Amino acid sequence: MFRISRYLNALQAGQSVAPSPKPVTMGSGPVVIWNLIRRCNLACKHCYATSADIDFDGELSTAEVFAVMDDLRAFGVSVLILSGGEPLLRPDIFEISQRAKEMGFYVGLSSNGTLINNTNIDDIKRIGYDYVGVSLDGMRDTHDRFRRKQGAFDESIHGIRLCHEAGIKIGLRFTLTQDNAVELPDLLQLMRDEDIDKFYLSHLNYAGRGNRNRASDLHHKMTREAMDLMFATCWQDVQEGIKREFVTGNNDADGVYLLQWAAQHIPEHVPALRKQLLRWGGNSSGVNIANIDNLGIVHPDTMWWDYSIGNIRERPFSKIWQDTSDPLMAGLKAKSRPLEGRCAICKHLAICGGNSRTRAWQLTGNPWAEDPGCYLSDKEIGVVDMPDRIELTPYRKQHEADKVVRS
Repeated sequence: MFRISRYLNALQAGQSVAPSPKPVTMGSGPVVIWNLIRRCNLACKHCYATSADIDFDGELSTAEVFAVMDDLRAFGVSVLILSGGEPLLRPDIFEISQRAKEMGFYVGLSSNGTLINNTNIDDIKRIGYDYVGVSLDGMRDTHDRFRRKQGAFDESIHGIRLCHEAGIKIGLRFTLTQDNAVELPDLLQLMRDEDIDKFYLSHLNYAGRGNRNRASDLHHKMTREAMDLMFATCWQDVQEGIKREFVTGNNDADGVYLLQWAAQHIPEHVPALRKQLLRWGGNSSGVNIANIDNLGIVHPDTMWWDYSIGNIRERPFSKIWQDTSDPLMAGLKAKSRPLEGRCAICKHLAICGGNSRTRAWQLTGNPWAEDPGCYLSDKEIGVVDMPDRIELTPYRKQHEADKVVRS
């Protein structure tokens, strides 16, 4: 996750951004995004969890969830993002949320917003969620088409307004694709009109249902235009003293592109920004970000649902997360990841950290191949005379073979 506002506000104030703590070595566990339930009342085109409006067998019980929470807290995890599917479909969601708050977690709720209504807003307020994120895919017609439900947009906006009226920090989450990029300006205006606290732009990652829609991914030019608008909007807020947050996810090249944007628009801040971005270090899958799915399977982040590193029913999360016998986890946690192609020789590697390993995995079967979603040119990343791409040994086949041996 790349927190644009954090860096631009720091530049304006002449302050430094504190680096993220390193898990385990400094007693701080990763942010855990927890898909408590796979069922969802919608069937979104880009869903990484490939959810449906049916019950899924084998999901964790309330008691199992509580036991995992005890282990997470003891391990140093301080942030829980409760997700789905649609988490509000889980009957014990408020029981789980209340216990998480009592244990001292920062608790976020990730919802599609359609089920936030007059019957449950008092419970949502009572829990005191630190943040509620609601996904929108564009304005009314586009959103309803993406969500495959007429009226979904109006229901989500109603839920957003209820949260706002209840004094709950509320945010929009927007997955950028070629089909909806044109509506980004309208959504940013909606954020202003509805006085929404946060805007999270997610680049389309090749996972779950989104993997089947990779042909709709943005051309790099459109990605750059979207990021130009995000940066300019955020900087305008900073200058006007408006306290709103702008965040992006699933493309750590955004940090490098912000540096290039700053060189054009606020060149006096470039040296300070470069230092801050180097402290950030880019992609943190398998290090500062973790995922637990509805069956208790642990993944390096939410986009790795086809790759298991263990199950909390068999071993505690704290043991799974520190185990580097798995080659993917060993590579993700390595000081220098074993990257290949453009990523290996990019002059900005120390800023982006090699970007999304999921996209490389999905397209080549090798998690260390260059990220096909990087929208920076060879010239911009200092790559010249790049040799022809070499066919890589499918890492996925070796991973499957290793799993058979281990079992």
